Amino acid sequence: MKRHEHNPEDSREKAFRPETQAVRGGTNLAKKNGPLATPIYQTATFEVVDMDEQLRATSTDMFYTRYGNPTHTVAESAIAELEGTDAALLFASGMNAITTTILALLKSGDHIVAQRDIYGGSTKFLSQWLPKLGIETTFVDTTEYDQHARAIKPNTKLIHLESPTNPTLRIVDLAKVAALAKPHGITTMVDSTFATPINQRPAEFGIDLVMHSGTKYFSGHSDLICGIIAGRHDLIETIHHTRTTLGGTMDPHAAWLLLRGIKTLAVRVQRHNENALRIAEFLAGHSKVRRVYYPFAKSHPQRALAMEVMRGGGGMLSFEVDGTGQDARRFAESLHLFTLAPSLGGVDSLVTIPVVTSHAMISAEQRQKMGVTEQLVRLSVGIEHVDDLIADLERALVAVGATTQHVEVG
Repeated sequence: MKRHEHNPEDSREKAFRPETQAVRGGTNLAKKNGPLATPIYQTATFEVVDMDEQLRATSTDMFYTRYGNPTHTVAESAIAELEGTDAALLFASGMNAITTTILALLKSGDHIVAQRDIYGGSTKFLSQWLPKLGIETTFVDTTEYDQHARAIKPNTKLIHLESPTNPTLRIVDLAKVAALAKPHGITTMVDSTFATPINQRPAEFGIDLVMHSGTKYFSGHSDLICGIIAGRHDLIETIHHTRTTLGGTMDPHAAWLLLRGIKTLAVRVQRHNENALRIAEFLAGHSKVRRVYYPFAKSHPQRALAMEVMRGGGGMLSFEVDGTGQDARRFAESLHLFTLAPSLGGVDSLVTIPVVTSHAMISAEQRQKMGVTEQLVRLSVGIEHVDDLIADLERALVAVGATTQHVEVG
């Protein structure tokens, strides 16, 4: 079995629910004498007894850690089980996962179709870096699938998606996009960071590659940086060769921390889901809130689709204060339980203003097309008691001077 694969012939895992897979995935369940916790193989290289063994070791996870590592293998196997894919790979960061994957699968002269509503770093790479390599990207409206179809060219090799989107929480009909791509032999990849495999498994809808910033929910404690790609054997093997060359491999100790985070993923996500929905409902009824973005909110225009493709609404929500960009900043600075910090997905609640954090690196024109305004506030809802979080939000909204006559939920 290769370093980054789980064993699809193990019929036992098919009977396990995600909660069990999160805790026990990637591990040998046979009775044995040994450590319960996966050891940290904190080593750069591995010793062999002769040159024949050296050659055999090259394709294993016990050759050189840039190629792979036994600690990585357990985490990658656990993630593949959770996503329902053949295999998975770890990377040094989420952006490293995206960039390495695209560089592995595309060449000069190729074409990408991508949503407008994606993480700012992804937009920057697609629009500013790839043209230097002769790779063109056409950006389309996220939920206008006729635009996706019209954008496909003979040289289109990849459709890049994100669902739910950052930061406006739009939902993509994954099965519809997969059906558009398949007749053309186009690879589909979705950034599923906001959802996690507890809430959404894109492979079930025909998506080829699932990407995560493992820094977020997989880790869950805001203490490591990690990227993840999960998908078919052939694609993962190609990406692995490129990862080995570019060198974006995760440190073994960080991989061990990631494994520890995965064990509590299901229970954390359940609390994230519950807290965020309660907060979305609170904000939707507040006079100083203009609009709320949360996929499971009752008035969200895509709620039916969200409930079809997701098991829970997730821990992320955004909203626009009824006022100016300065009012939004004043609100964010007035919070106490919501820490003013970039990133998301940890047990601690965080608040950011996307125009100065996640989407600061792209143009104002691009942000406008995405609906990212100066008044938009993004919340990463943690696992604290929801009543305390709502009280904190209520206090901070006092700092917003404007009032509203109408609240939209979308």
